[in-house]
Amino acid sequence: MKKLLVLSAAVALTVAVNAQSDVAAATIEKPAFKHEASVNNKEKKEVKKKLRKLEGKEVSYQSKNEFNVDFGNMPVSKWERIENFDKATFTKDGKEISAYYDYDAKLVGTTMHKTFADLPATSQKTINEKYPGYSKVDVVLFDDNEVNETDMVLYGTQFDDVDSYFVELKKDNKTIILQVSMSGAVSFYEQLK
Repeated sequence: MKKLLVLSAAVALTVAVNAQSDVAAATIEKPAFKHEASVNNKEKKEVKKKLRKLEGKEVSYQSKNEFNVDFGNMPVSKWERIENFDKATFTKDGKEISAYYDYDAKLVGTTMHKTFADLPATSQKTINEKYPGYSKVDVVLFDDNEVNETDMVLYGTQFDDVDSYFVELKKDNKTIILQVSMSGAVSFYEQLK
């Protein structure tokens, strides 16, 4: 009889605990729409990725050391400190590359000049159709360092750190920059003054 009473009490306790956890789970605030969830995630990301200005005019010793870790004993033709990054310019396989290091001396990504023909064929077609009469001035490829969450700044505008092409187009006295994804999607990025 005692065993039956203890067993009944254990079952009742288990049911009560499960019911409380179900109620607690139901009261957790969940976004009503997917859009709300993406906005919340975007806000968190914006807080996390706020760029920090670098102080002083000298490139940090740590950035130079990290460059050697990332690229080996590659000779650097120019080191410079720009607003949010330490920038190393060097030549690899005959191509000039710039590497950008953040406040924590971690590689954000690299840039290199490309040609219009290097863009995905679909983006070439889109640009030619939507921007007739514009001359193709420059194409820059940004290669993101996926392990660093710091966003990049190109042409004075911060963007999510994803591999992208940036195409500079000019017509009369108007210069615009388009961002092209690796899959060929084209979007307006910036108008230069």
